[in-house]
Formats: sequence, structure tokens, C-alpha cells
Amino acid sequence: MEEVMPEPLPLVPEPLPLMPEPSPLKRKQPRPQKRKQPPPPLAPDPEEEGQRRVRNQNLVAVLGEEDESVRLLEDLLFGGEEQLLDHLLQVDKKQTSVSLDDGDDESGHSEEEGRTKPAKKREAVWIDEDDEREEQVDMKHRFRRDLIRGEAEETLSSRKLQQRMREQFQKSMGGAPSWAENSVKKKKKKKNADDEEEEEEDDDDELMRRTGDFLGTSERLPGSILRMKKCLHANAARPSPDALTSVQFHPNAQVVMTAGLDQSLSLFQVDGKSNPQIQSIRLEKFPVHRAAFSRDGETVIATSLRNKMFYLYDMMEGKVTPVTSVRGLNEARVKEFSVCPEGGALLLSGTRGYLHLLTLKTREVVSSMKINGEVVGVAFSPDGSKVFANSEEGEVYVWDLRSSRCVSRFSDEGCVSGTSIAASRDGRYLACGSQSGVVNVYSQEACLRSDKPRPLKAVMNLLTPVTALTFNPSSEILAMASRSEDEAVRMLHLPSLSVFSNFPVSKRKIVYRASSLDFSPHSGFFSLANNKGHAPLFRLMHYKDF
Repeated sequence: MEEVMPEPLPLVPEPLPLMPEPSPLKRKQPRPQKRKQPPPPLAPDPEEEGQRRVRNQNLVAVLGEEDESVRLLEDLLFGGEEQLLDHLLQVDKKQTSVSLDDGDDESGHSEEEGRTKPAKKREAVWIDEDDEREEQVDMKHRFRRDLIRGEAEETLSSRKLQQRMREQFQKSMGGAPSWAENSVKKKKKKKNADDEEEEEEDDDDELMRRTGDFLGTSERLPGSILRMKKCLHANAARPSPDALTSVQFHPNAQVVMTAGLDQSLSLFQVDGKSNPQIQSIRLEKFPVHRAAFSRDGETVIATSLRNKMFYLYDMMEGKVTPVTSVRGLNEARVKEFSVCPEGGALLLSGTRGYLHLLTLKTREVVSSMKINGEVVGVAFSPDGSKVFANSEEGEVYVWDLRSSRCVSRFSDEGCVSGTSIAASRDGRYLACGSQSGVVNVYSQEACLRSDKPRPLKAVMNLLTPVTALTFNPSSEILAMASRSEDEAVRMLHLPSLSVFSNFPVSKRKIVYRASSLDFSPHSGFFSLANNKGHAPLFRLMHYKDF
């Protein structure tokens, strides 16, 4: 057999091993090529060099003729700082050269050496007249009528209006408290107290140097129209669900008290805006008929309708003390009372014409007085030595409290049945109310000297029994009210003995039936207690303080 040989396999070339690429660090850098050297410069042409020098000399000559400021700038840029500083000092000396004053003596030397002439003030390039013109505000708007101090003030500048609003706010708050003043103002006050005489001279000089509106308001209360503003009710923070019977301002603080048949007694802070509540106490089964502050303002006395007992509320300690019995008092009930001006004593109005003087310290009756008929009201003289007692029969008795003796008696002219009485704090006026609604205004001096005094004025604006009479602290206003009819409240201007025509005037009822009236210590506010459980509050704009 023939031997078969296998076919040879095709030869495949083996792959060549890959050579590692050289690292960039080991990579050979290309050799820098040698630059060709420029040919050596040719020698300059003497003619061209001469022309160029002449041209540069001409340029330098032109630069020398430029402005001095350009030369100074060049010196500063190229190293001439010392020359520039010397020049600036010379200019400054020229501008601040010494000038002769007008007050120089004849020799031509000024009194103060070294005084320099002030630099001239630069004038504005453009002036806007609207910037210098002060804005005028219309004062006839209903929100700004209360700020007017005279009929001629139809407009006010914005600056004056802002100052007046600031003053009104401080007055309504009773003035700025001492703790709110910084130390600078306190030092100024002490300094002003020491330098009053110098300030008066300065004021005279200032008055002669300026002109302006010198119209001012008079300190006297004007008649016919009473400028007032209706404020939020004094007890708006806690209105009473029943009728109020008493309202009174605190003699020393900016506080008002209300009491009524809801068996409660409340204190409110008076600011004319929110009148926040301070405190309220409830007297169980004790509808309050009358409540009043003691003379020092630390205690509140409250009586009821059918009880002999009365309450004493100490505001400093927050303690309520019931007084169930009084030594020497033989009365079935204690209803009406008045606080004596001397303090520490009450004058109780008993039955059958008796008046009892009670001391709060020992709670006993020290003396008693009796008049004919029932007692309808009492009033004290300014020093508290005498008391005027009005009887239901229309007679007025004058008692001396120290001796418990009746010193005078007179009949109220035209009165059949008396209802109330009040005396002014300055000792000038005495007002007597009657069942017919007539209020007779007398002179206290005439009532003490004569047994038949003639009234200065008979006010007949009320048609129902006059149940409340109150003089304001400055004795310029007499408030009169009757609880028998709505809106039956009137105010009398005592200097002119004329009734204010604008109170009460409102589109809707506000006053209703008033049972109690009172003014704040400086007549800034007036309030009353009505049968709706509200104490309407009014701001009297003429008076600046609380």
C-alpha cells in the first residue's frame, strides 16, 4: 500500500511582542533650533539723527508752554512729589489767610489773634421750591378737629401737627412718668430749675428776634360751646349686666371706679382708648347703692339698699372688711353717706332727719345732728368745718362740725321739695336741686351771712327731679342730672351762668338715665353711671391734664 502523507498545516506567523511606549518623562525632547542672528545694524545716518533731535526739542518746548496743572501732574507722575506738596501748602495758606474782624480796634489789630476767615459756603446748583415749602394739613377733617386750639387754625404745618399730637397723647396719659425720662432730661430739669432767670432773658431775646403766630388759647373756659370728645366707655373692659349706681375718679391716680346693682365693684385705668380693667371684686348678696374713695384714696366704702352693714375695701392690701355694727348708731340701714374733706370720717344720712359723724379708725359715732324733714343731700365747705344739709322740705341747714351746732338756715327760693345739693371746691358756689327740676345757684358767702340769700341763677333746663349735682375741680362747670328721664344731663358754665348747648347732643342715645356724675382730678375727663350698666367717658379738650 502506498503510504499517504498528511498535508502540511499552513504556517501562521507568531505575533510580535508589544513594545512598551516610552513614558512622557523619558520621552526625548526635541532639540531647540538655533535662531539666526540678525545682521549687524547699519550705522545711523547723521542727517536723519539731527532732524530727529530737532523735532524732539520742538516737542519739549511745546510741552513747556502747557498749563501749569499739566506740569504738576507730570511732576507727580514722574517724581515731583515734594514740589507738588509745597505748592499745595502755599495755596492753602493763601485761602486761610488771616482777615480783620469788624470789631477791630483803631490800631488795626484784631482782639483775637489767629482767627481765620471761614470758607465760603458752596451754593447749590439747583433749588427745588417744593423741598423748602412745608406741607400744610387741613384741620377741618373730623379726625383732627379735636386738635384745633382756635377758630383761626384752619390749617397746620405737618411739624406742628406732629408736636400737637404728641402733646395730646402725653396729656391723655397723665404726662410722661419720671421713670420714662432718661438721665439727660433729668439733668436738664435740674439745670433749668437753677437757671430760671437766665432762661427768661433768653426767651425775651428770642421773642424779639423772630416772628410767628402768637395767638394762644385762654386759660379761662369759654362759654356756650364745650369742646369735648366721646371716648370708649370707662368700663368697656367689663360692662355691668345691671344698672350702675356709682362712678368716681381716684383722687391721686389715673383710675376710675364703678359699682352697681350687680353686686360688684371694679377699677379701670383711664387712657381714653382701651381703659383696661385693673381689678374687680364681688360682694355676695350686696347690691351696691353707693361707693366712694376715702380722702387718701386707699380705701373704698360701699353701702347697700337695705342693710345696716357696709364694706371697706383696702386697695393696698386687697382686703375686703365687712362692718356689721357701729357703736352709737341706732339706724336700721346705712344707705347714703359722704366722705369728710378732713379724712378719716364719714357723715351718714340717717332717717327722720339725723346726720351721724362716724370715724373709720374706731368705727363709732362721735356726734349726731338733726334737721326738720328727711335729709336729701349734704355738701361740705372747702375746709371741711361746715356742712350744708338740704332737707326734703326745701330748707338748707348750715352746721358747724366741730361744735355740732346749726349756725344758719335758709329756704331754697321757689323750692317745694328738695332733692340734692353740691358745693364748689373754691368756696364760691352752692347749688340746690329740687323736685321740679330747677337748680338754684347761690353764693356760699351769701348763704353764710344771710337767712334769705338770692340765687345767682335759676337753671330750668331739666324737667324732672334733679338727683345728681357735681362741680368740677376748677369750679367752672356744674353738672346736673336726673335719673327719671333719658339724656337728662346738662352742664352749666359758671362764669357766665349759661348752659352749654352742645351737651348732650348725639344722633343716638348715649347717656340714658344717669344716677352718678364725676370729673377727674384736673377736669380732663367726665364720666357718669347709667341704668344700662355703662359708664360713658368724655374728654374735655379745654383741660390739658387728667
